[in-house]
Amino acid sequence: MLEGLLRTLAPQVLGVLVRRHGQFAECEDAVQEALLEAALQWPDSGVPDNPRAWLLTVATRRLVDHWRSESSRQEREKRAAALEPPPSEAPYSTRDTGGFAEDTLALLFLCCHPALSAPSQLALTLRAVGGLTTAEIASAFLVPEATMGQRISRAKQSIRKAGAHFELPEAGERKARLGVVLHVLYLIFNEGYAASSGPSMQREELTREAIRLARLLRRLVPAEHEVGGLLALMLLTDARRRARSLPDGVLVPLAEQDRRLWDSAQIAEGLELLSSVLGVGHPGPYQLQAAIAAVHAEATTADQTDWPQILALYTVLEAMAPSPVVTLNRTVAVAMVDGPQAALELLDGLEAELKDWHRLDAVRGHLLEMSGDRMRARECFLGAAKKTKSLQERQYLLVKAASLG
Repeated sequence: MLEGLLRTLAPQVLGVLVRRHGQFAECEDAVQEALLEAALQWPDSGVPDNPRAWLLTVATRRLVDHWRSESSRQEREKRAAALEPPPSEAPYSTRDTGGFAEDTLALLFLCCHPALSAPSQLALTLRAVGGLTTAEIASAFLVPEATMGQRISRAKQSIRKAGAHFELPEAGERKARLGVVLHVLYLIFNEGYAASSGPSMQREELTREAIRLARLLRRLVPAEHEVGGLLALMLLTDARRRARSLPDGVLVPLAEQDRRLWDSAQIAEGLELLSSVLGVGHPGPYQLQAAIAAVHAEATTADQTDWPQILALYTVLEAMAPSPVVTLNRTVAVAMVDGPQAALELLDGLEAELKDWHRLDAVRGHLLEMSGDRMRARECFLGAAKKTKSLQERQYLLVKAASLG
């Protein structure tokens, strides 16, 4: 609960600080210090009546302290006097209160500045806007935490050297950065929908934040149909959230979910949105993924799923945006249409790229179970359980292995 609140407030407070004072790196450090202080104090003292104002005040003080430590006495006193509000002044202005949506989008595009490499853009945005920890981002990129920490530090330095301004870019530059922005929102959503580590399989605060940001982005650029495609994908996927686990936390695979628990209103919104963007020009990867999610959403039972259509969509997606993850997903559709043996043959080509990812072993185990090879399927499920960092997923995989003898 507290973690979710802090994650939601972090980009809002950072946006205010950067808009007021510039110096992204220093502001981000100040916000992290304020978040740490809140995490230490609030469990005992309780959450303040206005937690955003509390964080903003503490972060501003940390920023002032930083400048004081680096400046001469005369210079620092001038800066501190100009920055610190008098006691009677409200902690933040009306403009701050009403402009968080715009601030968050400006922060999103700032982190996707062209001076940064694509991996750095993703990492910095996940940290500053998505609120993910360095460890979570490292897990998403399959690199050591220390490596990701260095990447984020270099990204903040590059932002400073580039002299980037805290404002929404012009239409042309905005379009150039849009691909990275969409990718970042996609990663934030995925980390929330299927947490890479920890006791909980889902982190609703992340999925909600990703959907919220996607809605803001769609209002900003309504003519960009891939934004609508991504939002539709999020809505259709998140609609299954309540059915993905039992009350005791045990994971429920898609084929076994109680579809009465799916959010029908969210599915209707996602389908309507997808219909409005699909077929208008050439569909992009997010629209295709949303179309796949729509096929699942429209099937009232697992047996009624139109797997040939899903396989056709994955084939187009793989040709448009090839990746080992897309290929892995397509193998499941191949198994449902052409049988598990045909799908197993496709997995061999993914071993080098995905050997450390638990899902490759899990899919192989599923296909071997379908083909009747229970012993090898059991070994694959055990191997997948050793690789995953999600406790709920590990429990599910171990139960699967045990059921096979």
